[in-house]
Amino acid sequence: MNMETIRHSLSHILASAVLQMFPEAKLGIGPAIENGFYYDFDLPRNLVPEDLKKIEKTMKKIIKDDFLFEKREEDKVRTIQHLEEISQKYKVELAQEIQDPTLSFYDTKHNKRGHVVFSDMCAGPHVDSTKDLRAVGFSLDKISGAYWRGDEKRPMLQRIYGLAFETKEALETFIAQRAEAEKRNHRKLGKSLDLFVFSEKVGPGLPLFTPKGTIIIEELKKRVEKICRQFGFQKVMTPHLAKIDLYQLSGHATKFADELFHVTSAKGHAMVMKPVQCPHQTQIYASRPRSYRDLPIRYMESEKQYRAEKTGEIGGLTRVYAITVEDGHAFCRVDQVKQEAMNMVKIIRDFYTDLGMWGNHWVSLSVRDYANPDKYIGDPGDWDICEAMLAEISEEMGLNAKRCEGEAALYGPKLDFMFKDAMGREVQIPTVQLDFATPKRFDLTYINEEGKPVPPVMVHRAILGSYERFLALLIEHFAGAFPVWLAPVQVKILPIADRHHEYAKTVFDGFNKEDIRVELDDRSESIGKKIREAEMQKIPYMLVIGDKEVESANVSVRSYQEGDMGQLVVDELIQKIRS
Repeated sequence: MNMETIRHSLSHILASAVLQMFPEAKLGIGPAIENGFYYDFDLPRNLVPEDLKKIEKTMKKIIKDDFLFEKREEDKVRTIQHLEEISQKYKVELAQEIQDPTLSFYDTKHNKRGHVVFSDMCAGPHVDSTKDLRAVGFSLDKISGAYWRGDEKRPMLQRIYGLAFETKEALETFIAQRAEAEKRNHRKLGKSLDLFVFSEKVGPGLPLFTPKGTIIIEELKKRVEKICRQFGFQKVMTPHLAKIDLYQLSGHATKFADELFHVTSAKGHAMVMKPVQCPHQTQIYASRPRSYRDLPIRYMESEKQYRAEKTGEIGGLTRVYAITVEDGHAFCRVDQVKQEAMNMVKIIRDFYTDLGMWGNHWVSLSVRDYANPDKYIGDPGDWDICEAMLAEISEEMGLNAKRCEGEAALYGPKLDFMFKDAMGREVQIPTVQLDFATPKRFDLTYINEEGKPVPPVMVHRAILGSYERFLALLIEHFAGAFPVWLAPVQVKILPIADRHHEYAKTVFDGFNKEDIRVELDDRSESIGKKIREAEMQKIPYMLVIGDKEVESANVSVRSYQEGDMGQLVVDELIQKIRS
């Protein structure tokens, strides 16, 4: 059976069970969704968690009693009259919007006695009988508020969410995975590990990174920029503001019309906070004449971009107003495009290999929606060339890219890399995009071998996307226990008593001199408490120093990953960490 059909059927059974508890309930909508289903209700009182147990028990009884799902057609006018008579105002609104003269209903009908216990206006499909759901694993999950039709000016309804999977075992597995994901929640770990904070005085969606969080971001920057420099990228900086004309020319003012932050001043300035980096970088290219001998020219930049997201969608580091984007562009000749794109794939491979994530991924060859060409800018012939070129790269580099229509960027096709994190969740971050259109829009040129001005091709790339989203991914992927090279504190020195402080300070200075991130906990606390707190901070190496360590001039090492490593020579541990 199709899971969407199963989940949709369960939403009808949910509505039937709620009506048994609240006969006066007004029904909203009840679709199937990822991992389950929901239904919206206008009820005489607020639901409490105990209600879910009662409703779920009623649902299981309906399933056990074997009810049939039967479809019927009704005249639209008579249907609306009937719905008005029984005070189902939300269903009336839905019925009025349907253009067909007849409307389809599904009845939940007892298989033997023949009486109908529930009927809902619905296009279907549904399972044949509730007995088909007996092996399905489902449970009611939570209650939340939801504005009717998603409009905050409309009534607030109560939404009941349910989970549903093919088997009870699959449901249990999902619930266990979700519990583990909650332990890894980047918002909770970010706070407990002191990586970032939010302030009402600053505003929502504007994270403030602490010294520890900043260390991780700076280490990521250093690593990705080091790899990119090996492929000829040079760092640039562009302002956070621009005239809207820049984005009108690029096409982004239209694409992000509802997401632009407009900035004005008492002196008559009218600017826009940049939603993307590429238009600014085109103007660095355009600042002087270019020859075919100069190309390719490669720029990289890690700067803030701004998007006016909907207030209700802002949360944690994954949806913010200010995003620090790691961005890069190569301006090249047509005959250089393929190699440039291949180099960018190599950068992605090297960076994600460092994180242990390469290999646990798939690649999307994201091409046009051929039925809707107006969604894109540029010449169709250029699109053909770009799409064919990316297909060749996929073939030659063994990417096995899956062709996905309608997933292309505004200006060209792309290779999108989909990674799975430690929880098995799929995330898309790295991308390589070909763009013939933007250079033409900005009249960018270089002088070719024949002395004629021709437009370059622009190859866009993002290795880790935004640092905010990437940090959220890493926190949850590693459950806060970062690899040594990323850990904000790599070594914590824990002297047992005051008489061990002098040697502990000497050890501290040795690590500090080697540019290893080290902290000394010289508080008058028990060694047990110091160790517990260091473990809660998920610090890779904890060095316990007592009488034996002072006498031998060594340290006793506890590794977060490996446990007790015994006594080591300080220089030996320094070399291990540096490697």
